[in-house]
Amino acid sequence: MSDARHDGRAPNEMRSLSITAGFVRSATGSALIEAGGTRVICTASAVEDVPRWLVGKGRGWVTAEYGMLPASTGERKQRDVSRGRPDGRTVEIQRLIGRSIRGVVDFEALGERTVYIDCDVLEADGGTRCAAITGGFVALKLALDRLVEEGKLAKVPLTGSVAAVSCGMVGGRPLLDLDYVEDSSAEVDANVVMTGDGGLVEVQATAERTPLSRASLDELLALAAGGIEVLRAAQVAAAGSLPS
Repeated sequence: MSDARHDGRAPNEMRSLSITAGFVRSATGSALIEAGGTRVICTASAVEDVPRWLVGKGRGWVTAEYGMLPASTGERKQRDVSRGRPDGRTVEIQRLIGRSIRGVVDFEALGERTVYIDCDVLEADGGTRCAAITGGFVALKLALDRLVEEGKLAKVPLTGSVAAVSCGMVGGRPLLDLDYVEDSSAEVDANVVMTGDGGLVEVQATAERTPLSRASLDELLALAAGGIEVLRAAQVAAAGSLPS
C-alpha cells in the first residue's frame, strides 16, 4: 500500500510554502504566508506607547489579533464586529499567537513601545493558527528591522525565532502539516510551536477519538521538528538572518 496522502504528499512532507515580505506597504512590517490552500496576511504595527500597567517601566509589549475574512472558509463567516464580540476560538488563537511570539522578544531592548501583530486569514485550509505564528514572526522581524534603520532601536530586540506547524494521527498514521480534509478526520490533532533551535514553546494536542500514546506523541514531535526547519528556512528567505 502506498504511503502517499490524499494530495500525494509523503507523511513527513509539508504543503507548498511561500512567504512574501512587505505585502502591505503601509505597515511597519508585513508578510503574506501561503501554506497549501491556507493564506494569511500578517502585519506588525509599531506604536510609541505601552499599556498602562507598563508605563514608566522601560519595557515594551507585543500583542496579537487574529481574524478570518467572511469568505475564508467557503461558507460565509460572520464578522466579529457584527456579533459585538470575538468568538471563543478567535480569542484562544490570538492569545496563542501573542504568547508564542512574546517568548522570543527582549522587552527591555524594545523600549516603551507596543508592536501589534494582526493576522487576517484570506483562505483557510487547515493550520491557520500555525501560519499566523510563522508569518507573524516574519512581520515582527521586518518591523523591528525598520525601527533599527530609522534609528529608533539600537538593535533588533529578538532572542530567537519561532514558528509553528500542525501534525496529527490520521488513519493511525502520524502526518505532518494537516490540511482541512486531514484535520477534520484526525484521531489526534496537534499544533506545535518551536524556536529555531528546537525548544518547545507550546504544544496543543487533542485526542478526538482515541487516547494518544507517549510513543505517538514522540513521533508527532519529531515530525514537527522537521517541519519547523522548513518553516525557518522560509522565514530566513523572507526576513534575512534570524537568531536561533
